[in-house]
Amino acid sequence: MAGIYFHIPFCCRACTYCNFFFSVSLKQKSNLIEALIKEIELRKNYLEGEFITSIYFGGGTPSLMDASVISRILDAVENNFTVVKDAEITLEANPDDLTGSKLHDFAEAFVNRLSIGVQSFSDADLKFMNRTHTAAHAVRSVKAAQDVGFSNISIDLIYGTPTMSMEQWKKNLDIAFTLDVPHLSCYCLTVEEKTKLFQLVRDKKIPDVDEQTSSEQFGLLMDMAAQNGYEHYEISNFSRDEMYSRHNTSYWKGEKYLGIGPSAHSFDGDSRQWNVSNLSGYISAIEKGIVPSEKEILSPSQKFNEYVMTGLRTKGGCDVEVIKNQFGEKLAEHFLTQTKNKIEKGMIEKRGTIFVLTREGKFFADRIAAEMFV
Repeated sequence: MAGIYFHIPFCCRACTYCNFFFSVSLKQKSNLIEALIKEIELRKNYLEGEFITSIYFGGGTPSLMDASVISRILDAVENNFTVVKDAEITLEANPDDLTGSKLHDFAEAFVNRLSIGVQSFSDADLKFMNRTHTAAHAVRSVKAAQDVGFSNISIDLIYGTPTMSMEQWKKNLDIAFTLDVPHLSCYCLTVEEKTKLFQLVRDKKIPDVDEQTSSEQFGLLMDMAAQNGYEHYEISNFSRDEMYSRHNTSYWKGEKYLGIGPSAHSFDGDSRQWNVSNLSGYISAIEKGIVPSEKEILSPSQKFNEYVMTGLRTKGGCDVEVIKNQFGEKLAEHFLTQTKNKIEKGMIEKRGTIFVLTREGKFFADRIAAEMFV
């Protein structure tokens, strides 16, 4: 089982916090579409005949594309890969793109899951983030998607912004729960280099992210999500009725995936490959039949580290028997040694051969994983 990811880099404007590869110019849209379809053909053997269970359109802002474009891309996938009948097909979308007619067209194009970039239900937060939509847009977009018949909807929310009080964060969550979406992806604001946010913090025009406030908001998120019937199945992801993100879950389980488009990443089980983060360079190379990418063969230590990092972030945790079988006795012993004091401190819980983060441990997930790396 494998997934395919498409990076659609176009955006109307740059969000304050975003460090993904994007372009605010749509001049090369047509050329990019042709390049994406050609790359599908060039890389049809990358997944070695694996069945495709998920297709994900990310970006950027894929909802800027017409549904006819999505259909063309999906047709190309069908012609070059074996796609299961119930494949999850996700489209990331901005609220202001989701008109009733466009939602209907996306559904007709066989998109069956929406990931809506709400980020906040506060106009002050959205202005700070430089988003193009308003809080009212956000609510209307979710309801419109539901009216069209989309039942598999995820919304993104960001906490820890300087403009967000605990009261506003609680309000954001209350609205999300009232909208009755089955999936939430909630991320703490991070200051990444080469972003407007980084410049503002560096120049002391706004305060840096307050760790204490962010921690309190994460705690409130965990409590309120549980009270409203959401399972905390990955550090940043919450789901009702086991409606997990199939695509992202495959990443966390170490399954293969193919990334198509500029800056897209791929994984074949033994190596990682990433395309150039340059729109013109990507299109030009693909037109010549060349995939402009770099490749890294993963060492056993790197594979172990990734297993620990992703495993501890999920409800499934890390299985020491899996470590022993995949990475050997030595790394299994290292893992057990590293977990001892974390179990004593109440950060990790042992369930037979499986080790999972406790509620307290989830506050320090990345740090705990890093301390266990080799």
